[in-house]
Amino acid sequence: MSADTDELRVWIDQDLCTGDGLCVQYAPEVFELDIDGLAYVKDHSGELRQEPGARVGVPRGLFLEVVDSAKECPGDCIHVVRASDGTAVAGPGAD
Repeated sequence: MSADTDELRVWIDQDLCTGDGLCVQYAPEVFELDIDGLAYVKDHSGELRQEPGARVGVPRGLFLEVVDSAKECPGDCIHVVRASDGTAVAGPGAD
């Protein structure tokens, strides 16, 4: 799979988020803990996206960090998908 050249999107299911903050450690440019103790995604301008299911693009240079955060997340709540077809690349539903 050529996932490093595909446009990826990421989102967090806050209902499953444990607030561990590992994602923020892996990719602080993409993830942030809010005052409620849960992780959210940030868009390209750094704006926190708090609406449920909000998806943002994954910057090419952070692909590995975002995938690692999905793999290591204790809540298994980070979804990384290909923008073109919605196929799971990392997180729930990924092979």
